[in-house]
Amino acid sequence: MIIDHDVIILGAGLAGLRAAVEISRRSGDGINIGIVSKVQLMRAHSVCAEGGTAAVLREEEGDNLDLHAWDTVKGSDFLADQDVVYRFVETSPIEILQLDHWGLPWSRRDDGRILQRPFGGHSYPRATMAADKTGFFEMQTLYDALTEHKNFTRYDEVFATSIVCEGGRFCGVTMIDMGTGELNVLRGKALLIATGGLGNLYGFTTYSQTVTGDGQAMAYRAGMSLEDSEFLQFHPTGLVPSGILMTEGCRGEGGYLRNKDGDRFMEKYAASKMEVAPRDIVSRAEMTEILEGRGFDGPKGLDYVHLDLTHLGADKINHRLPLIREVTMKFLGLDPIFEPIPVRPVAHYSMGGIEADINGKTKMEGVWAAGEVACTSLHGANRLGANSTAECLVWGGITGARIVKYLETDPGMHEVSADRVEEEERRIFHDLLENEGDENPYQLKTELRQVMDFHMGVFRTGDDMAAGLDKVRKLKERFRNIRIQDKGRIYNSNLINTLELENLLILAESMIVAALAREESRGGHSRRDFTVRDDEKWLKHTLITLTDDGPQLSYKDVTITKWKPVERKY
Repeated sequence: MIIDHDVIILGAGLAGLRAAVEISRRSGDGINIGIVSKVQLMRAHSVCAEGGTAAVLREEEGDNLDLHAWDTVKGSDFLADQDVVYRFVETSPIEILQLDHWGLPWSRRDDGRILQRPFGGHSYPRATMAADKTGFFEMQTLYDALTEHKNFTRYDEVFATSIVCEGGRFCGVTMIDMGTGELNVLRGKALLIATGGLGNLYGFTTYSQTVTGDGQAMAYRAGMSLEDSEFLQFHPTGLVPSGILMTEGCRGEGGYLRNKDGDRFMEKYAASKMEVAPRDIVSRAEMTEILEGRGFDGPKGLDYVHLDLTHLGADKINHRLPLIREVTMKFLGLDPIFEPIPVRPVAHYSMGGIEADINGKTKMEGVWAAGEVACTSLHGANRLGANSTAECLVWGGITGARIVKYLETDPGMHEVSADRVEEEERRIFHDLLENEGDENPYQLKTELRQVMDFHMGVFRTGDDMAAGLDKVRKLKERFRNIRIQDKGRIYNSNLINTLELENLLILAESMIVAALAREESRGGHSRRDFTVRDDEKWLKHTLITLTDDGPQLSYKDVTITKWKPVERKY
């Protein structure tokens, strides 16, 4: 079946919903939108964002746009494009106030103004918060705003499998309707990719199980470049052993990190910022403590340090961090009012993504990208906490507005060839589903995640990464010999999980190839064999493109408008 829409939005998290609202508002419901989600609409991983959304709201109290921009550029280890950073810091406060007008229940100060908390790497408390459930409330508010409009169709529990293009121009998307098992085609004049991250590459991760890099992989296969793939952020406080996020808000509210001797060890690594230093620095500090024997012995090799909130008191924890208390009590039987929380660095966020310009436009005509799936070069080598939800809102709005302008040029609908659809159907329902090999896709995924945990962690070396790349490529070969046990079509999660694994495998390869080439340490890419940042050779963005010969690397300059790179100290 072929279904036509003016705009197709892949992904229904913060970026996708924000774009849908913007397109609807600007067009007066005159643009027909199809919103594709692999889960029920409000189950996108964005609901898991906890700590806050960064924005300058207090200029009269000491904050300003230059300060937020500088914090972001410095936090990025000077790999962020500075024109993009300024666009971001100027727009984010507008988004906060817009959400306020739409009814988001922000936490409030005693004087009634919106409450903000300190966050890592920020020199002013600008993480705008709704307790520790910020993403959840942002999603609810955006969906509520979207329901005011009647110009969109939801495609829930639909798995997109490929982006169809012709002559460098977008034509449509193929997708499996899980409820019917049919392969359908959505044709569109424009596409927004807003599918989020790729965190399930790792075994110890904060991500929901659905976050498998599908949008990046589809774009990569369709000929778009991935930018800065080597920069994967490890959040300092993943709950042991589950990996569930213990928000940076815990430390923003005054929580301590302690080793097994009870020492607040961050004094050795970032004395001026302590626990609210940038995430790459805190994660390396924790791993150093663990590797040098000052951590606690944990299950399955997950040694840890303590996140101590006990001194904050019951009232503060219950009002500012209620979700953290609920989660630790539910999953560990531990009450953080009385006991410290076991944590260690956990795979959390992809700084890289689909190459996109300052407006979220990709190199393919008719295609934009927004949110974590995109790389507009905002975060560089290390993202500051609370800048990600803000990025989703900012570029959801920007890409929505740009798509409306694009459609005003009347670009027309392009045909999706029957041969292309038949090829995709054969690939999925014959080559994969009917394959009778002896490899279990779930075993391959387990091994892939172990490879990434071990070879592409907080600290890296060339030898380790090369060994990891070899293992990933062997897993790709073994993938050709898989067997999917469920041969049905309706709600075949076995098939969907296998398609997700296929996406993760090509993204793992691209990430390691990019990381091996970058012979320096910068932000989240910390090499034991190249321990210093090398601006002379590596002040540049990595681009990786899929060719018939495999991943091919190229580079482009970092945009520097105001601040030259300096030594990064906290």
